[in-house]
Amino acid sequence: MARQAFAGAMPMFLSGENDVGQDKVRFLLSELNQELATAENLDQETLDLARKLEKDMELLIERSEPVSAELGNAIALEARFAATHPVAERILRELVAVLGRMGI
Repeated sequence: MARQAFAGAMPMFLSGENDVGQDKVRFLLSELNQELATAENLDQETLDLARKLEKDMELLIERSEPVSAELGNAIALEARFAATHPVAERILRELVAVLGRMGI
């Protein structure tokens, strides 16, 4: 479900003003990849979830429409990283915030 600043607001994904948000999402995904490449003790399931998240985010950007499943996946992965990978968690928290500002 799209988040709106006030009633009647047009979500950013509909207004065409989300290029900055899309660039930020891509930047954060790149940062996450760099962090995971150097992280120790990552299990295969977590790596698979991170790869799926990246694919989901690219599809989301291409479609330019809200899909809450992708946001849910990002939040779940953020929670998984909370205790053991704080940098990855921060990146995912920022990614979730950017998606929220984009209306996703």
